[in-house]
Order: sequence, then C-alpha cells, then structure tokens
Amino acid sequence: MLSRIRNATSNRHLRVDVPLSRLKVEIARILQSEGYVQGFKIVEVPGRRGTQPRQMIRIVLKYGPGGQRVLSGLERVSRPGRRVYFARDKAPPVLAGLGTSILTTSQGVMTGRDAAKAGVGGEVLCNVW
Repeated sequence: MLSRIRNATSNRHLRVDVPLSRLKVEIARILQSEGYVQGFKIVEVPGRRGTQPRQMIRIVLKYGPGGQRVLSGLERVSRPGRRVYFARDKAPPVLAGLGTSILTTSQGVMTGRDAAKAGVGGEVLCNVW
C-alpha cells in the first residue's frame, strides 16, 4: 500500500487503488485525518475473466495549488524481518514534529501523538511527511 501511494504521488496521479484490508482502511483514515490525502472509499472492481469482483480502497491524492505534492515522503519502518516497537514515552518525532508516525497499538491504529496522549506504545508501521 505504501509503495503504491508513494509511486502514485511521484507520478502525479489523481487516485490510487489498493487491495482492501482493515489495517489499510485504518491507515487511509489516518492519512485523511492528518491532511495528507483528500479522501478514500471502498469500491468494487470487476475481476479478470470469470473471476469474482474484488474490493479495493480508492484513495484520492491531494496536491497543492501549484501541483506540488502534499505527501512528500512515506517510509515503512517496521518490517517482517525487523519489528520496531516504541514505549509510550519513547516515540521520536518525525521530521522534528512536522511529520507523522503511524503506530499499531493495543487500542488500535493511531498516530504517534495520539498514542502518547493515550499513554500506550506499539509497533511503528510507517512515517509520513
């Protein structure tokens, strides 16, 4: 999902479709609430010959008035081979506070700032700026 969004913004696409999952919907919700994307919705895309239609998340990307990218960087932090966890008070700021980190916690998927306010730690999925 992160690579598709990164590639679509670098090529100035208006929207991008990613396969549906609950975690991806939560990440898209956070990207929308933080102002990095205009919006998202769940759509059904017809399958190939003889296959069932698939559900996808259609993310509408956001650009500035001169066409400059709002989402300039998107970096995956935790990987299957190396999980990265932060305690509730140890989450470092992204780009000196200008970016956002997205964490999965015991209370759901949330930003690093929201996790610090809630007093929970978790696994860092990605950093966005």
